[in-house]
Amino acid sequence: MNKLYESVRGFFDGMNVLILGFGREGRSTLRLLKEFGNCNVAISDRNDVSCPETEGITVIHGEDYLDCLDRFDVIMKAPGIALFDKVSPEIKARITSQTDLLLRYRPVPVIGITGTKGKSTTSSLIYHILSRCGKTAVLIGNIGVPPLDCIKGLEKDTVIVCEMSCHQLEYVQASPDTAVYLNLFEEHLDHYVDFDAYRLAKENIYRFQRPGDTLIINSALLPAETGADVISANLDGTADICVDGTDIIICGKRYSGVKTKLLGRHNLYNIGIAMRAAQLFGCEDADILNAVSSFDGLRHRLESVGRVNGAEYINDSISTCPSTAIAAVRAFDKTDTIIIGGMDRGIDYSELVDFLNSSDIENVILLPDSGHKIMPELDGKGHSLYKASDMEDAVSYAKRVTKIRCILSPAAASYGFYRNFEERGDHFRSLVNDIK
Repeated sequence: MNKLYESVRGFFDGMNVLILGFGREGRSTLRLLKEFGNCNVAISDRNDVSCPETEGITVIHGEDYLDCLDRFDVIMKAPGIALFDKVSPEIKARITSQTDLLLRYRPVPVIGITGTKGKSTTSSLIYHILSRCGKTAVLIGNIGVPPLDCIKGLEKDTVIVCEMSCHQLEYVQASPDTAVYLNLFEEHLDHYVDFDAYRLAKENIYRFQRPGDTLIINSALLPAETGADVISANLDGTADICVDGTDIIICGKRYSGVKTKLLGRHNLYNIGIAMRAAQLFGCEDADILNAVSSFDGLRHRLESVGRVNGAEYINDSISTCPSTAIAAVRAFDKTDTIIIGGMDRGIDYSELVDFLNSSDIENVILLPDSGHKIMPELDGKGHSLYKASDMEDAVSYAKRVTKIRCILSPAAASYGFYRNFEERGDHFRSLVNDIK
């Protein structure tokens, strides 16, 4: 086995280990620990997760599932578990995760990508470019693959591309050699004590970097001090990586007419960052540009899902905050209908309200809960407001009024209504196309 496998195995040797949260990553951790066979394992989750997988394993569940933390040497926390300020510093010191262990013991380079928005697209694009340029790369992390699922297949020339959410970064004690920090917006306030706590979790992407490491970061988020080599990025033409009209500028070199299937000026920003990351790993510009042109983008991100009576329908279900809904509208020349709303997490929607009130969007369809909440703030001048009870109601109305383009860009999380944004987007697609 490789160095990462042996290092992680040694970390758990003789320990009492708690798997905190038994979703996709928790199950991955259990499989690994069973294979190691060198530690005692228990699982704690709010829900009773007893199943054939957990046979012979102690399962702790119920409303008080966090009360057991002080009984374990190591706590492997899954990203979905929110601890807020419920645990002591002593217990926090025992908390780790798959992302933390990957970063601590990595035997090959890791490109870590975070940001409130754009991290899935940018991570996937970096991986796509590296692969098309002949590099051996793996794509893991928040994109849907638990970080340690790659533990056995690493070759010495592998580059790990890891999308890192705030939840995955919250308890890490190491940072990637190449850190990409795209942006920061008000988000995930249902998971953190306040916005500062969310910001601090994100900053772990570079907090432990060392001289020789690289930090590609939005210029508005530049740290006061870091040992890494810093490459700044922004949209206004004043950074190492920036966008000038439809041109991308990377460290003084202008790239005009970059062919891409990705829509929106914000995606030119993401492309510029992905291109620079690939350059750092020896990829040539001609190969990079060819790879960019062949990248199809990701589902649920400004994805055209069909036409009804000549009008185009766009699925942007990944949109969970106001800035992404605004970017979605700006990505197209003309949009006459937008569907917004979802889980209310106490986010400030004033920016989106101001944008909609001054826009030429004719129809604003508002879903519960956040859409209904902001409805009184929308002036209705120049556009019609429609209070939808659910997605079926919203799409039905959209089909009656949309002449050019309807965008689902909820600016809100899906939880409480759907399992995730993918299910929400798939439901939208099926309704647009009348798929039963």
